[in-house]
Amino acid sequence: MIRSDGYVDHPRYDRRRSRRRAVVSTFVALAATAGIGYWAYNALVGDEGDDPQVAAATGQLDTFLTAWASGDAQRAGRLTDTPENATSLIKSVMTNLDPSRTEITAGTGKRKAEGEVEIPFTVRMTLSGAGEYTYHSKARLIRKSGDWTVEFHTPLIHPDMVPGQTLALKSRERAEILDRNGDELQSASLAGAVDPKTGKGVSGLQARYDKQLTGGGGAARSVVVVERESGRVVKRLTGSGKDAGKAVRTTIDPKVQEAAAAALDGVKKNAALVAVDPSTGDILAAANMPSGMNRALEGRYPPGSTFKVVTSAALLKQGMRPSDKADCPKFAYVDGQRFENQDQFVLPAGSTFKDAFAHSCNTFFVGARGKLSDAALHDTAEAFGIGGTWDAGTATYDGSVPVADGDNDKAASTIGQARTQASPLVMASIAATVKEGAFKQPVLVPDAVKKRHEAPARLEPGVVGSLRDMMRATVTDGAGWALKSLPGEPHAKTGTAEFGNDSPPRTHAWMIGYQGDRELAWSVLLEDGGSGGSDAGPIAAKFLKNLG
Repeated sequence: MIRSDGYVDHPRYDRRRSRRRAVVSTFVALAATAGIGYWAYNALVGDEGDDPQVAAATGQLDTFLTAWASGDAQRAGRLTDTPENATSLIKSVMTNLDPSRTEITAGTGKRKAEGEVEIPFTVRMTLSGAGEYTYHSKARLIRKSGDWTVEFHTPLIHPDMVPGQTLALKSRERAEILDRNGDELQSASLAGAVDPKTGKGVSGLQARYDKQLTGGGGAARSVVVVERESGRVVKRLTGSGKDAGKAVRTTIDPKVQEAAAAALDGVKKNAALVAVDPSTGDILAAANMPSGMNRALEGRYPPGSTFKVVTSAALLKQGMRPSDKADCPKFAYVDGQRFENQDQFVLPAGSTFKDAFAHSCNTFFVGARGKLSDAALHDTAEAFGIGGTWDAGTATYDGSVPVADGDNDKAASTIGQARTQASPLVMASIAATVKEGAFKQPVLVPDAVKKRHEAPARLEPGVVGSLRDMMRATVTDGAGWALKSLPGEPHAKTGTAEFGNDSPPRTHAWMIGYQGDRELAWSVLLEDGGSGGSDAGPIAAKFLKNLG
């Protein structure tokens, strides 16, 4: 019969074993007399690998290591002398490290005494964010009542641990993303997110500046020994931790950001609100509802009638004046395509260009397309920074106004449709350009900007003055009525942009503007949100009221 310790209970086997011990004793005596070395003795009797006690103990350890590697802490614990303690620690280590691959291999064991064997083993793990991790330990197995048992103690699981400790993964210390006052930025859609498993930035500024925030390359997480009760790091096992991350400072004004976020609170549609400083281009706020996609800076939308600021600049450049007579019929036709005003309104006889702008008369602008060349809107948009690549220190969509491809394309472009595209940031910048009189490229992270985009053209002072007058009239006499009672002399332009193929078409709601008494320009977008004046206007009003 073969016992669990590897011995064979058989009289013949015992007699042979006795004779072998006699031979070994004789050989040792001869070796001592003749000067034969220890290597010759080992060659005769065999090494530790031939020891049946070592073999049996190794087999039991292999079963324990296999259970551990598979994450079966309870099974592994049952193979030890203190199952509850072993199960708890193995479960803690495997849960904290959450390896995608674990391989544990036993080495060659040695008998330390009768019924006691010591066996080294190697643990190899693949850890998310920390890469490959290998370490060595050793196990002591004892034979009790004929069975081999793993003697459990904390250093068995890792030699650098003592009771009360466990292993864990710790992300590299990340520096903060800051607002202009040096406080932590309070904008999830701007800051972005960090993967809790890998410790790497996965979106927003956390992703773009991951290397700066963590202090360099290398693994994003390190293996550490921690106290089980408090979680305090006792020892770092991987990673140097010597490189400190550097904070990313933004231009966000916390007061303006808070006002923007509060203005979108409760909005049921996807929405965005951007605010910029016209004199510097600093982005003061960028709020999104819901948080996540940064549609405020990166979204691509038809701007609708808010683009009439650019169209008006082109018409003013061609010699039109705000006081010029402007017909505003219910419909305008271009090669069989019908254009109409929202709710098919008309303006009375004697209305002016300024009136058509303030009330956002589509048919007037479509009818005025003949005064513009195919490239006029494209060229005028360049004075507002559209068409260049903006180096803002973050990802942005910088707008597109293609040269018109035919009369219908030009007609639709005059009212911000067709192929004209912009982000809420671009539209806030358009309002800022009117306020400042010149384009100042928006910037979010100044330290990262290498070269700001310079507009290849500049608006003439007379054009700027007329645009300011017309944007103020939009508030006092036109579609921007939601801002009429507010202080600060707000200037605005509303927009209702069609999209999709539904009939009647669905619309995005826009309002852009600036304050006459301070350095603040802004843009509001409400996706699939109805009308600029009725739906985006109240959000803009709430934002300005929040600022006080």
